[in-house]
Amino acid sequence: MVTARELKEQVIAALNDHDIEATKQCFAPDAVYVGPAGAAEGRDQIGWYVEHQLESFPDLQRTPWWKVPVSDQDVSAVCEYLMTGTHLGPLLLPGGSVLPATGHRIAVRVAGLCTIENGLIISDREYFDQLELFSQLGLYLPEVVA
Repeated sequence: MVTARELKEQVIAALNDHDIEATKQCFAPDAVYVGPAGAAEGRDQIGWYVEHQLESFPDLQRTPWWKVPVSDQDVSAVCEYLMTGTHLGPLLLPGGSVLPATGHRIAVRVAGLCTIENGLIISDREYFDQLELFSQLGLYLPEVVA
């Protein structure tokens, strides 16, 4: 039986290959992905989320740099990685507006936790600092007026 660590590595490899179908097949049909922008439920929504990421950043890559040992009988995997890419397509922002391509490169630190059941991911949660991402894209918070 595949461990959570092996499955997370398969997902990262499929994402780096930009293989949406292979990515979706790592998830249970009713899996949930949660990221800073919100949640995606089920393979189709997870596939849509990945497709949108690749439209926004066609050269997107994830480079794991720390795989946290987990002793939960290999049903959970935790890792940190660097997400890099070039913003060459529209990016949906949290409020529903769209940021047109900026041409800016990003390098964002991400931490993630996935949990598996019956050899498939049932929950995948990824966390990154949206301010870090948005500032690299040229977006800034307005100054506070006292």
